[in-house]
Amino acid sequence: MQIIKGKLPGAKKTVVYGPEGIGKSTFAARFPDPVFIDTEGSTKDMDVARLPEPSSWTMILNQVSDVIKTPNVCKTLIVDTADWAETLCTTSVCTKNQKSSIEDFGYGKGYTYIQEEFGKLLNLLTDVTKVGINVVLTAHAKMRKFEQPDEMGAYDRWEMKLSKGVAPMVKEWADMVLFCNYKTMVVNVDGQGAQKGKNKAQGGRRVMYTTHHSCWDAKNRYGLPDEVPFEYDSIRHIIESSVAGNPISEEKKTTPPVTQPKQEDSGSTVSQSREESPKEEKAAPPVDTKSESVSPPDVKIDERIPKALRDLMIRNQVDEWDIQNVVAARGYLTSDIPVWKYEEVNPGFIDGVLVAAWDQVYAMIKEMKKNDSLVFN
Repeated sequence: MQIIKGKLPGAKKTVVYGPEGIGKSTFAARFPDPVFIDTEGSTKDMDVARLPEPSSWTMILNQVSDVIKTPNVCKTLIVDTADWAETLCTTSVCTKNQKSSIEDFGYGKGYTYIQEEFGKLLNLLTDVTKVGINVVLTAHAKMRKFEQPDEMGAYDRWEMKLSKGVAPMVKEWADMVLFCNYKTMVVNVDGQGAQKGKNKAQGGRRVMYTTHHSCWDAKNRYGLPDEVPFEYDSIRHIIESSVAGNPISEEKKTTPPVTQPKQEDSGSTVSQSREESPKEEKAAPPVDTKSESVSPPDVKIDERIPKALRDLMIRNQVDEWDIQNVVAARGYLTSDIPVWKYEEVNPGFIDGVLVAAWDQVYAMIKEMKKNDSLVFN
């Protein structure tokens, strides 16, 4: 039996939610070396690194998977925002099951499907942290009437703008749930008391709450004060202590091979050049992997094809001929029908089959290409 004691350093999972316009995206951009998955276009006026705007739920999952495969691309992955990502998730669930609304599934059944599908994203984001990349989820906040079962009366409280099945799952998944808001105070101005007199609001300072309260959800595992300024410096020591710890262990592993050749020093300039050249070669790969993963492949697709499918085709370097062959091989449509006309011939086919089941479609395309190459070889 193996027992592990002590703290385990690693990347952090952070959720930041609050009212619109308070600065959630700007706050997240202060994290180390961030890359955004911008689901709502909120970073278009910010000088940040971002992946192409996802047009489907499948595209979001693929983008997160790509980050796992190329961990040098960033130190922080930001999904901005979770509630807009859930909208794409809901659309995918409805389309896949041929429903026009999530309510068409019957009482509560559709929200169960959403919870299961959104869980796939959280599992992938957990894998992102396992390769040393911090994850930040931003979300909007909404007010909801809340009534405790053991108390009389109801009161307003802030919650994440997520469905009732997804919100608890996100809170459980995160290491920190931070609620940001404007701190205002109600002041009586006519001396007749707050209940009967005239009142006005004062303040408006932006603050961040880190622990649970009857009026909002929040948590942290690092002993933060209940209320801190809404600034990245308030949590910098938590985030960057884990990020800074990873490169040190890597340098200790790479140091011995560099120092060993010094034992056989012949004094010649040839041996010195051999020692210097590997250092230059080791510095190059991180730059190349980052540029390759961020830049989209150069594939030209008919613009009449719906954007959700077109984005997936460009991203995976799939042309229309590949789609037509797979569709014809499965017997859905004949191979002479252009892809952009699929919706006219079979309404709902593109979103309900090609986009919703893209992983299976893409696997069939790769298998057909592999078989074709074997025939020609």
